[in-house]
Amino acid sequence: MMNIAMAAQKAAEENDFPDTPADYTRIGEMAREFDVTLRALRFYEDKGLLSPERVGTTRLYTAEDKRRLQQILLGRKIGFSLNDIKEVLDLHDPHGANEKQFRLVLKKSERQMTRLERQRHTLEEAIGDLKQLVADITERLARIQPSGNED
Repeated sequence: MMNIAMAAQKAAEENDFPDTPADYTRIGEMAREFDVTLRALRFYEDKGLLSPERVGTTRLYTAEDKRRLQQILLGRKIGFSLNDIKEVLDLHDPHGANEKQFRLVLKKSERQMTRLERQRHTLEEAIGDLKQLVADITERLARIQPSGNED
């Protein structure tokens, strides 16, 4: 299999894109696989969260990039900031035990859980208030004599 430097050299010489090796994924495929936009992938790259290989203008994503994107998307889903996500990702050591990373994830997760539980409580109160309002208005409307003027 051709390495990335050889592929870049070949592309430059032939003014063409190389065949993507099986262990690389192009940006469009990556976007489809993770149901994200190309713009989102470029944004994560600009923020230093992803670092795909480059062959000319073509971005080639590795299995490690896919793992990072999965973690980015999970972090966003549970409400972590991009800075929090980057801080966690930057601690990853593919050959280490990652104890420091795990401790940071645990700390941030516990903090986020508290925030989300507070938000849920606030939402439950708002839903209860809204249900009561709908019931009150429905009852009042039922007592009003039809006047023939309907909106």
